[in-house]
Amino acid sequence: MAKGNKGFSSLLTDSLDEEIEEGEAAPARSIMASRSEALNRLASGKVVTDRTEFVDPGRCRPWRLHNRDLDHLTEESCRDLIGAFLSAKKQRIPAIVRRLRDDPDHDYEIIAGVRRWWTVQWLREHNHPEFDYLVTVQQLTDEEAFRVSDVENRSRKDITDWERAHEYEAALEEFYEGSLTQMAEHLNISKSWLSRMLNVARLPSEIVSAFSDRHDITVRIARDLKPLANDQRARKAMEAEAVALVADREGGAEPLSGPETAKRLLKATVAPAKPARKEKAETIKSKEGRPMLTVNRPAKGEGVTIKVLPGSGAGKDELILAIGKVL
Repeated sequence: MAKGNKGFSSLLTDSLDEEIEEGEAAPARSIMASRSEALNRLASGKVVTDRTEFVDPGRCRPWRLHNRDLDHLTEESCRDLIGAFLSAKKQRIPAIVRRLRDDPDHDYEIIAGVRRWWTVQWLREHNHPEFDYLVTVQQLTDEEAFRVSDVENRSRKDITDWERAHEYEAALEEFYEGSLTQMAEHLNISKSWLSRMLNVARLPSEIVSAFSDRHDITVRIARDLKPLANDQRARKAMEAEAVALVADREGGAEPLSGPETAKRLLKATVAPAKPARKEKAETIKSKEGRPMLTVNRPAKGEGVTIKVLPGSGAGKDELILAIGKVL
């Protein structure tokens, strides 16, 4: 009987043990006290009885609103995870999934952990079939799934501003009625920060094409380009420069970094300064063919300067007549 009670107590308190830091001794307590405490915490909602297990990655699919650009997941971009999994001989941090009911080909939908899923699949395809995908199964609505994904990934540096911005753009319309204020409140972030992030997703595709890798477009770059993209003249200038950059790459030129590309686009919006007009100087000769007058007309039309030259052989009447013609 005691053994049965102990097993029941362990089942109820497994999730409690996860809160104890590694190396910290668990406090001693009676079996019945532990069970009673666990039941009370379950009833109060303080303990979530989600399942964590290893599953076949082939039976999982990314959620339609996941924040990863699958085209950007490669051996190189996931090299850190590949090394960590091989070193530990398994995946240690579980992904967050929810169970599917209407897909005969998949059992789980990945809310957070697409990069880990890709890495496990890559390892299985490259001589490591022993790897399985560690997941925590949760029951979530779509809006809850978005917030869980955002909280889990907001501080991750391996998610680009491009990926995060497009996730936010989709969620804004689907869950928050297009209201920046409502979305910022739900995510506990500032409205201004959210607006700057969304600018990344709202750059025109013609300007985005200028970048050799769209993931190079950061919040800072979008901050500089977005206002100019709203100006018709500046936008046309940037679009023309983008066409030139694409042609350069297709012609074999070395791709530019994100900041370098942005500088080229910004520079294209600045009209070249018109060269200053030089003064027009004119020489008038006397009847004897010698220089008699020089006439300077300033570029801005600020009058005329007439200089009488010595040694021309011209008399007073000839000079006055020539000056009259100039005036």
